[in-house]
Amino acid sequence: MSGTLHVVGHPLIQHKLTQMRRKETETRDFRRLAREIALLLAYEVTRDRALTTQEIDTPLTKMRAPVLAGKEICLVSVLRAGNGILDGMLEILPSARVGFVGLYRDPDTLAAVEYYCKLPEDIAERETIVVDPMLATGHSASAAVARIKQAGAKSIKFVCLLAAPEGVKEMQAHHPDVAIFTASLDSHLNDHGYIVPGLGDAGDRLFGTK
Repeated sequence: MSGTLHVVGHPLIQHKLTQMRRKETETRDFRRLAREIALLLAYEVTRDRALTTQEIDTPLTKMRAPVLAGKEICLVSVLRAGNGILDGMLEILPSARVGFVGLYRDPDTLAAVEYYCKLPEDIAERETIVVDPMLATGHSASAAVARIKQAGAKSIKFVCLLAAPEGVKEMQAHHPDVAIFTASLDSHLNDHGYIVPGLGDAGDRLFGTK
C-alpha cells in the first residue's frame, strides 16, 4: 500500500515493537515500550514542520538560528488506548494542546460508538496529530477523524503502532487527506477484528485489565 501510508522502518522502532509483540512482555514493560516508540514516531510525523530563523546569542557571538515556524500542534488521543502513546508524543512536543475522543467498538457490528469528546477550542488553527495504537477495522479511527474535522481541524495526521490493510483501506476511503504513520503494516484481521500477527488488545496490555 502507498499513498497516505508511511511505514516507519527505523531499527530502534522495529526492535522495540518486537518486544511489545511478545505475549510474555509484562504490563510495565509494554507501557514503557509504547512510550518509547511513540517518542521515535513523533520525530517522523513532524519531519515536514516548517522552520524560520531568529537571532540569538551563543556564548561566542550572535547568529541567526533555526526555530519552528507555522501552526502549533494539537495531539488528540483516541481513548482509552491512545493514552498509551500520548505521553511519548508529549515528551517531544511538550507545548502541544491535547484533546480526547472516546470511542468503543460494538462487539457485534464492530462499529465505533462515541461516548466522549473534548477538543481545544483553537483546533482549527493547529496541526492535529491523532494517536491510537491500533488501526484495525479503521472504524474508530475514521469516526475520530470525522469528529475532529467537525470541530474545525483541517491539517490532520494519524499515528499508530500497528495497522491492518483493512483499516488503512477504510481510512483512505473516508479521509484521503490524512497521512497515516505506523510502525508496521501487518497481515490481516481475524474474525474478531484483531490485527494478525498483532500484539493482542493494546488497551488491555497497556493498563493490565486482562
